[in-house]
Amino acid sequence: MKKTLLTLSVLLASMLAVNAYAQKAAPGEDRAAPAASATKEEKAAAKDTRKTEGSKAAKSGAESDKPSTTASKKTSKAEKDAAKAKRKTEGAEAAKAPKKGEAQ
Repeated sequence: MKKTLLTLSVLLASMLAVNAYAQKAAPGEDRAAPAASATKEEKAAAKDTRKTEGSKAAKSGAESDKPSTTASKKTSKAEKDAAKAKRKTEGAEAAKAPKKGEAQ
């Protein structure tokens, strides 16, 4: 029992040591300097500017939000059938062709 407990404790210590060394910053990989926190006045001013910009954007409406006004060309049933037949023949030819790496 003592040998098992000793073995497990050594194993656990080595696992924890690896994690502890992995957390350290290597030379040349220093962390960024902490930024100074903003004051309440700065936060309020930033909030006001975001609010006004957001309301302007909502009132004007972005171009990407508006649906397209150009109508797409309607295709006839015959054109659709012709395109389908073309795809089907191309697919059949591709299936018959020898595959890459396949013996001929």
